[in-house]
Amino acid sequence: MPKLKTHKGAAKRFKKTGTGKVMRSSSFLRHILTSKKTKRKRHLRGTSLVSDADTPKIKRMIPY
Repeated sequence: MPKLKTHKGAAKRFKKTGTGKVMRSSSFLRHILTSKKTKRKRHLRGTSLVSDADTPKIKRMIPY
């Protein structure tokens, strides 16, 4: 059976934790930052978990 290929676009955006959960970074932090409040930008800085509905799709795209 052939190996599964990693979806390279998804591999750049998501990463798996040690327990198998999927982490993602926040959106809305790329441009037009002067009109956004400092508190909002600070809270968008970290990472968060992918929602339960989207996790199986992401795991298929990053199998390794």
